[in-house]
Amino acid sequence: MARQALRAFRARVLYRLLLIVSAIGRRLPLPTGRFLGRQVGRLAFHVARRERNKALAHIAIAFPEWSDAQRRATIRAMFRHMGMSLFEIAWLPNLKQHAAETTVFEGAEEVMAHIDAGRGVIIFTAHCGNWEWLSCGTGLWGRPTSVLQRERDQPEMNRYITELRANAGVHSIDRGSPSSARDMMKIIRHGGILAFLVDQNLRTESVKVPFFGRPAPTPIGPAKLAVRTAALVSVTFTERLPDGRHLIRYLPPIQCKRDDDPVELVAHATRLIEEQIRRLPEQWVWMHDRWKERPDWDVGGTGTGIEN
Repeated sequence: MARQALRAFRARVLYRLLLIVSAIGRRLPLPTGRFLGRQVGRLAFHVARRERNKALAHIAIAFPEWSDAQRRATIRAMFRHMGMSLFEIAWLPNLKQHAAETTVFEGAEEVMAHIDAGRGVIIFTAHCGNWEWLSCGTGLWGRPTSVLQRERDQPEMNRYITELRANAGVHSIDRGSPSSARDMMKIIRHGGILAFLVDQNLRTESVKVPFFGRPAPTPIGPAKLAVRTAALVSVTFTERLPDGRHLIRYLPPIQCKRDDDPVELVAHATRLIEEQIRRLPEQWVWMHDRWKERPDWDVGGTGTGIEN
């Protein structure tokens, strides 16, 4: 009981601390917040030794031809990028008033036209760029938008992110909640946007598809849903531009058919994600072990996939 009370107290403290940091962050000019974020990222590169070493090990798998110096420089840049992204998340409540000067959209009109015609569009995206900027930026278009999220270890962090998205008109659906399947089907059938992050090795039904030349366990559920509902699928990315703005790029939607192979769809999306990472390797989260083997990697699935 005492341990549970302590955890609950820590969660409340974390949530209030996040609110305080956000209250300060949203009042800072965006360039100032980014400057502070870069400094935090520089410091983290040196002190977060475990995360730095994991990132260096993983980028060596993806780019074996690179020199150690090139990999190290890229991971250092990744830490700076993540530091800026954290401060940007605190600033995001200002996005609606400053979208024109901070955000560039590409391909959004086609996606929104499908929504206006009553079609559901499923977005496959990745932890590239500032993905919370992508979520809130998509919400600015005023169409029904939902994101499937996995519950984080810290419930108050979950609450903070859920509220951040809700302020931008984006609804969060908790993976595994009793109503999640019904909520997702409703979005697709009645015309809305449903977004999934599909670039992580999660404890969920998965298949192995090639990622930087190695089989990587990849969630298959979103692709199965797209095929079963014959939905439109747009692989979508956000990236930080050299001038500081964010580009949100919706690739032309693919019309799924009920006899499509969902594994092929997952493999296609993963190829596009790899292309994006190759273009901007410093804007992806290299700490995540994308290729980690799990004895139960195919829980709930067939255990089949596409491999090199």
